Amino acid sequence: MPKMKTNSGAKKRFKVTGTGKIKRKKAFKRHILTKKSSKRKRNLGKDTLVHETNEKSIKALLPYNH
Repeated sequence: MPKMKTNSGAKKRFKVTGTGKIKRKKAFKRHILTKKSSKRKRNLGKDTLVHETNEKSIKALLPYNH
């Protein structure tokens, strides 16, 4: 059986934690930052976990990372 291909877009966007959860960056911190508060921009810079309803589909894109 040949190896499965990892989705290139997904491998750049997601990391798998030691417990098997998937870590992601938050959206909305690329441009139009002047109207956003410092607190909001600071919190957008932090990583967060992918919701459990989406984990299965993302793990399918990353066959060798979980």
